[in-house]
Amino acid sequence: MNTLTPPAPTLALPAEAVAIAPPAERSQVMSRLFGDAISALATVVTLAILVYAAKHVIDWAFIQSVWPGADGGACRAAGGACWAFLGEKMRQILFGIYPPAQQWRPAVVCVMLLALSAGSLPPRFWGRTLGVVWIVAMVGAVLLMRGGMLGLEAVPTASWGGLPVTLLLAVCALGLGFPFAIVLALGRRSELPVARMLSIALIELIRGLPLVSLLFIASILLPIMLPAGMSIDSLLRAGAALTVFSAAYLAEVIRGGLQAIPQGQGEASRALGLTWWQMTRLVVLPQAVRAVIAPLTNTAIVMIKNTSLVLIVGLFDLLSSGRVALTDPAWPTPYVETYLFIAGIYFAICFSLSRYAMWLERKYQRTAAR
Repeated sequence: MNTLTPPAPTLALPAEAVAIAPPAERSQVMSRLFGDAISALATVVTLAILVYAAKHVIDWAFIQSVWPGADGGACRAAGGACWAFLGEKMRQILFGIYPPAQQWRPAVVCVMLLALSAGSLPPRFWGRTLGVVWIVAMVGAVLLMRGGMLGLEAVPTASWGGLPVTLLLAVCALGLGFPFAIVLALGRRSELPVARMLSIALIELIRGLPLVSLLFIASILLPIMLPAGMSIDSLLRAGAALTVFSAAYLAEVIRGGLQAIPQGQGEASRALGLTWWQMTRLVVLPQAVRAVIAPLTNTAIVMIKNTSLVLIVGLFDLLSSGRVALTDPAWPTPYVETYLFIAGIYFAICFSLSRYAMWLERKYQRTAAR
């Protein structure tokens, strides 16, 4: 016996619904055409400006430029860049007024600090041994720059300048400021009222003052407050001001990382029998620092560039040495070429640091995903 399957029910649409045509997007058509026209016009104008600027830059930098081997007269007669000035004043820009016969010493310091920085990048090298190596390297760099021992000519810090001063101040400000920042960040989150209030007061006081004012305090007020006959080297005063300034800003970054750690991490550590110091050192701080790699890198880059302000305390960093080199009357004043060269050095250091931070973030993200 065959069973007939009933036909599927059909949905009946109203007659007016079938007769309605799709809505015409008349208003959107004109806006799209207008928008596309504006985008095309902006693209054409931008390309025209870039081509015009590139033509003049190439003409200035290569075609009409004066290359090393020429003198100041050739630069005055030419209408392009005076690269010959950089070739002649390279050592003065890099090493300041350091005695020319002894400039191999700051060159060794620069190579040593840059090589040690590159060697410290892999996380597998991080530890107490690396910290000891850095301390020994910094002490050796200062002794090599100062001299007065092992047959080396004594050179006062007033004669230091250029890239070594920039690197030494940046390393000291970040290397000494980071542990100090950790103490401040932990103190601000502490349950002890005295430690918390002192940390808050110091952080807010330093953050409320510009770096220039701290450098003025270090160079003018600090010698006045010292006992008679006692003085502190200007390089040490500038390093102390930069260290305190960086510590205050780094402390707030680290505090943000500490707040991002779930409270259960600490409770689990206590349940395992870890002391407060063990919990902080082994569990909380590593996670907090990993969470704020990007803002820590940004603060480090800012501090590297802030070393150019030490001119107000009588120190000649890389930028100040370039300004001094421009005062030679035998040459014209190629400000653009000199500042481009100095900017290239700063850019190479800061860009390398930012790319390293991005690599470090990806590495920790892959580790966490596993």
